[in-house]
Amino acid sequence: MKIFTNEALRKIDSETIAADGITQLDLMERAASAVAYEIMARWRASQRIIIFAGPGNNGGDALAVARILYEQGYRPEVFLFNITHLSDCCATNRRRLIEMGDIDFTEVVDHFNPPELSESDVVIDGLFGSGLHSPLKGGYTSLVQYINNSEAYIVAIDMPSGLFCEWNEGSDRRNIIRADLTLTFASKRLSFFFAENAEFIGECVVLDIELNSRAIATTAADYYLVEKEDVREMLQPLDPFINKYDNGTLYLIAGSYGMMGAAILAARGAQRIGAGLVTVHGPASANTIMQSSCPEALFEADASDICTTSINCKHRFSVIALGPGIGTSDETIDAVDHFLKNYRKPCLLDADALNCIAKRPMLLRSIPKGSIITPHTGEFDRLFRRSVADGLTDEERLKRAISASKTYNITIVLKGHYTMTVRPDGKVYINSSGNPGMATAGSGDVLTGIISGLISQGYSPDTSVWMGVFIHGHAGDLAAAKHGEQSLIASDIIDNLGAAIVDIKRQ
Repeated sequence: MKIFTNEALRKIDSETIAADGITQLDLMERAASAVAYEIMARWRASQRIIIFAGPGNNGGDALAVARILYEQGYRPEVFLFNITHLSDCCATNRRRLIEMGDIDFTEVVDHFNPPELSESDVVIDGLFGSGLHSPLKGGYTSLVQYINNSEAYIVAIDMPSGLFCEWNEGSDRRNIIRADLTLTFASKRLSFFFAENAEFIGECVVLDIELNSRAIATTAADYYLVEKEDVREMLQPLDPFINKYDNGTLYLIAGSYGMMGAAILAARGAQRIGAGLVTVHGPASANTIMQSSCPEALFEADASDICTTSINCKHRFSVIALGPGIGTSDETIDAVDHFLKNYRKPCLLDADALNCIAKRPMLLRSIPKGSIITPHTGEFDRLFRRSVADGLTDEERLKRAISASKTYNITIVLKGHYTMTVRPDGKVYINSSGNPGMATAGSGDVLTGIISGLISQGYSPDTSVWMGVFIHGHAGDLAAAKHGEQSLIASDIIDNLGAAIVDIKRQ
């Protein structure tokens, strides 16, 4: 699913109006009806509902919602802030609402006596929505803080007022509505996927207002939400005449003394996703544990008993992945340094491979073009933040990831609640699967195996990344359904990969 910018959505709105032969007011009525029906599905007509409407089209939505609720037996209290001038649609819905007769309607022109709000009340925020282009100022800041400080349940129409659709650098977080429920239209907005904005969004419901399908299809987007259907379309059936080499060979440099679990998890993840042959390179002392824990994999012993000291590919492999559990000893950093400066094909770098690079930042420029890196937030910050004191928000990480991906011509898998795959062409794929239980040791190692296992089978690296992230999350969801989020461990994700693939393929 495309995630559109605010500008793109306005374009789609205009094309819908033209294609459907309707007016902007008609489209507003569709939006208001969808919001009103969602409210009616949640609360009875006896519920006290207070609606705050701004002077723009978001206020017009709110006034139309009030009218529809009133027609259905609700008795909303409506406050319209007409401090400057009303948009045409807002003015029309103001007139329609007044014509209803005995509705509790207050028009605020200068002085405002706020209503008393309690925890049993529902407040509907229709102040500004997505129509805001600068931080809230003046009396609106006091109003937002008054609403936030009440214990009422807050419903935002379109967007919590004060929050921008994409980037919120420079916004005043004190002056943003903290919604318990956000009812948005057509698709989630980019800012909804950043952890620092979760307190403003609350529960999010995307309402269908029947925007023109052709307009949606032809409008370009840089951001995509990956869903089950997207992965289903890309999964290919197996040729009945293939052999293990047709399913690809993976060379996995992973593990060190006391960290061989990472190698096992990555290898098993690759095997379970369908890689034909996995060869693990690790410390010589790990031979027994690898052969007993992962008998389907080949093992190649390093000269050292405790860590990786050399990475020399003796055979041609479909894909090379390195990093899980290799540690950051000087010998291992030297081995990663030598590998990156001499291997020129795309590879996958994860975990300690990234930590090794962070200790020698100039190695970023030695990463082969087209490679994939899969950092969690800590690893990403070590690689790309300006200083130790430079704390990053999710928004800042994404901006830096977009820039770094283009600069180094690599794909960056920025792991988190909404894992984001950032490509050098500026496209960003946001994952929709997964759960908090997957924040557990070894989960990232499994993901390394899944992505590299898909690449080994011939899926393009660009596709393998977002496919692998979704499948990983979906397997985690199935595991959580069995064991609960609290009890989920990384091996559970591997054990559910087969079921995840079967479920994704099911129509």
